[in-house]
Amino acid sequence: MVETSEGAVKARRVWDRAAPGYDRQIALPERFWFGGGREWLGARVEGRVLDVGVGTGRNLPHFPASVTVTGVDVSPGMLAVARQRAADLGRAVDLREADAARLPFADGSFDTVVCALSLCAIADPRTAVTEMWRVLTPGGRLLLFDHVASTWPPIFALQWLVERLSIPSAGEHFTRRQLPLVRATGFEITESVRRKAGTVELIQAVKSESGTVPT
Repeated sequence: MVETSEGAVKARRVWDRAAPGYDRQIALPERFWFGGGREWLGARVEGRVLDVGVGTGRNLPHFPASVTVTGVDVSPGMLAVARQRAADLGRAVDLREADAARLPFADGSFDTVVCALSLCAIADPRTAVTEMWRVLTPGGRLLLFDHVASTWPPIFALQWLVERLSIPSAGEHFTRRQLPLVRATGFEITESVRRKAGTVELIQAVKSESGTVPT
């Protein structure tokens, strides 16, 4: 039995329902809003890679053949699509059902942790980032790609309005920003890029060589 938090139980229901049509629904935003984000991630991964919130596996085509990939998601429906994508790519990927706030891996298991368009919908992002820290090897890198609160007040106001519906229905946040959480966890930020009126953020961060989990 997969151990999950209360928030993850709701997320499983939401994303299981969304899974059959997710790739079709995300295609237009991927092209015009999120374009280039997954390629940015793929150019920076190395070694043993953990993809948190792997979803339907849309990052997989962008990962080089030199890395080994493990992916976790709270939704069995999304994982089923990801397994088919991995098979179509001829790629061996270890895909598991798991809660981002309770990753089922030992400390220091991965060289790179990736999370794309998922922290916006994870119920407890602070705990999820702490878990990403824990499973990274000292000196390992964290790569995040997500939509965040805009730097333009009119767009931020629109995002806030959209959240009045998106948070209760799907747990989807538009005015979050992950960078403060990453810093507070103890990562060293080595790259931070914002695009599309600040609504898209790409972060590369490194776990300290000491590997000491912050308190």
